[in-house]
Amino acid sequence: MTAEQTTSPSRAPESSGQAVPADHAAAHDPYLWLEDVDGDEALAWVRARNAEVAATLETADAFTATERAIREVLDSDAKIPEVSKIGDRYYNFWRDAQHERGVWRRTTLDSYRTDEPEWETVLDLDALAAAEGESWVWHGATVLRPTPEQLAAGEPWRHALVELSPGGSDADVTREFDLVEKRFVAPEEGGFLRAEAKGSLGWLDADTVYVFTDFGEGTLTPSGYPRVVKLWTRGTPLEDAVTVYEGTDEDMYISAWRSHTPGFERDFVHRSKAFYSDELYLAENPGTPEQRLTKIDVPDSAEVGVRREWMLVELRDDWTVGGATYRAGSLLAARFDDFLAGDRGFTVLFEPNATTSLAGATWTRHHLVVNVLDDVKNRLHVLTPPDASATAGDGTPAAQDAADAPWVRSELPGLPALGTVAVGAVDPVDSDDLWLVTTDYLTPTTLSLVSLGDHPGEAGAPEVVKSNPAFFDADGMTVAQHFATSDDGTRVPYFVVGRADLVEGTGAAPTLLYGYGGFEISLTPAYSGALGRAWLAQGGVYVVANIRGGGEYGPAWHQAALRANRHRAYEDFAAVARDLVARGITTPEHLGMEGRSNGGLLAGNMLTQYPELFGAVIVGVPLLDMRRYTKLLAGASWAAEYGDPDDPEQWEFLRTFSPYHLFDPERDYPPVLFTTSTKDDRVHPGHARKLAAAMLAAGKDVTYYENIEGGHGGAANNAQAAHMAAVHYRFLAERLA
Repeated sequence: MTAEQTTSPSRAPESSGQAVPADHAAAHDPYLWLEDVDGDEALAWVRARNAEVAATLETADAFTATERAIREVLDSDAKIPEVSKIGDRYYNFWRDAQHERGVWRRTTLDSYRTDEPEWETVLDLDALAAAEGESWVWHGATVLRPTPEQLAAGEPWRHALVELSPGGSDADVTREFDLVEKRFVAPEEGGFLRAEAKGSLGWLDADTVYVFTDFGEGTLTPSGYPRVVKLWTRGTPLEDAVTVYEGTDEDMYISAWRSHTPGFERDFVHRSKAFYSDELYLAENPGTPEQRLTKIDVPDSAEVGVRREWMLVELRDDWTVGGATYRAGSLLAARFDDFLAGDRGFTVLFEPNATTSLAGATWTRHHLVVNVLDDVKNRLHVLTPPDASATAGDGTPAAQDAADAPWVRSELPGLPALGTVAVGAVDPVDSDDLWLVTTDYLTPTTLSLVSLGDHPGEAGAPEVVKSNPAFFDADGMTVAQHFATSDDGTRVPYFVVGRADLVEGTGAAPTLLYGYGGFEISLTPAYSGALGRAWLAQGGVYVVANIRGGGEYGPAWHQAALRANRHRAYEDFAAVARDLVARGITTPEHLGMEGRSNGGLLAGNMLTQYPELFGAVIVGVPLLDMRRYTKLLAGASWAAEYGDPDDPEQWEFLRTFSPYHLFDPERDYPPVLFTTSTKDDRVHPGHARKLAAAMLAAGKDVTYYENIEGGHGGAANNAQAAHMAAVHYRFLAERLA
């Protein structure tokens, strides 16, 4: 998910998206009317801009060829179908030319290993959309694990909660689905149905769910997310659901869930007060008069996970506890029951250094796989906790007391030295098998299966199960990593991809520079057939800048560009742009840049603060009006990242990176493409609309395209995604050639 998302999608109140509040900024905003998302005047303006794109970019033969080439990649049946194990079946959600909105399907592992698996359709979204007259977009499903007694009796995995979005908005519905009969369970049959809103349902048992959603007036946070979580029993009205927890008017998101690991069933309530400030509660007897909530006593900035008997704590700040100080970015482990009883002893599983950060940690049945970034390159380590490592071959306790045994570290054989490596547990409850995904900019993605074994050091070599085809000819292309020096002396890494002669700096190549720089999100190498066909194979160079604000070097890298220090992210990006020119790879006239979402804010600042560095700028689904962003849709949830514009002191630094206010009608700017979606209910389309309108009024070179569907992702299906991408690449080709 993109950085602005919280743990779960949620619904914004009408007042934060459609209505236009009266405030000082609004009174002086000549384009405020463009914030009326579905207003007649605003949509007429949007349609006029889209018509201009249709009459210019879309008329060229090259546009049609680019769109077709990208659509072939997106619709390809040869792509790896990602699967999730549910019971003894492997489920996949798939889109292609025959399934525009997608099909939820399943197969066996033996069949999945073949070149042409035999898929059984579970739910056809195209058929559902046609039958119900709704443009459904898949948002996922959660399935209830049967109890050990039910599994022993041979009962199937039956109960699913399917989330569907109309048109791709974050707001969605949740509907109960029967996996055996392959049909929705209607409310009149007792089936669970959550109306369209931002929120979710989560299983407690077959007849009870947690529900956090829009319950009516006063039940949403200022960010438009759920403020109340309740227990809802099958066959009862939603209004009779029992409140488990209610947040404050200043919170961001409230949710709850049950862990169904046999023998370790626990309930948790999660209170998100703001980005990077959370509380986790153990809920005993939830929804009853005997309910008890116990706060997990760790720093609010830390991330906590509980799995079987273990609690993991990932620190964003230094923490002194139990007579020891643990560094920000570290991963700590403790026995959960001991911690609840007052023990504050921790084992340090990972501690960062100058070049490393924690990319993730994944449990299997007996092991924890720790994924580390070292100068933006992945390294994997297998850690086995004492209860698993201190056992004899027959599974009985070894002579060493398991409670006092150390965690055992081992390595996975056969991993690539460069590129991105990601892992996922096949079945963390019952199995030590691991999905392994490897990729880089020029190597198609490969999916492998690894068996870690019950004990340390038993991991086998990865077995390749699926590989993506090569969607473009990468012969003669190369990848290089360089470091630019930012204004304050910080080394900023970046990757350069393209033909070897161009990457080595022997000409002024058309170059696309991409960045994000926010919410502790890391940008790592990944293969893109669309990018390869539409840009690299056409002689373009692609560059990814790992600027501050991201997570490439852990929490400190992110925190270095928060709020009043946001300018550092933009200085980093500008330094990379200058370094590309200094190396002879490109020139300002041939250098374009793109950013989306928080990266759209980056793009807006490159446009308004560093226009001399670029020949073209793409500003996608952006934040741009930092004076009003907290009043629009989910914007209030991002104040921890950017600051509060209603605080005069904070507005003083916010105004320095608010592109809508930095725009100067008298200044020269490079050609700019704005893209957004009418259905984006996370980052308000008014941001893009207003700056585009202001620049058009000043006679600047502005291209604007707004997709009606698509939500924050910009597209609701492969056809829309291919069209949007073709707009991007043709704009760059025409402006930078």
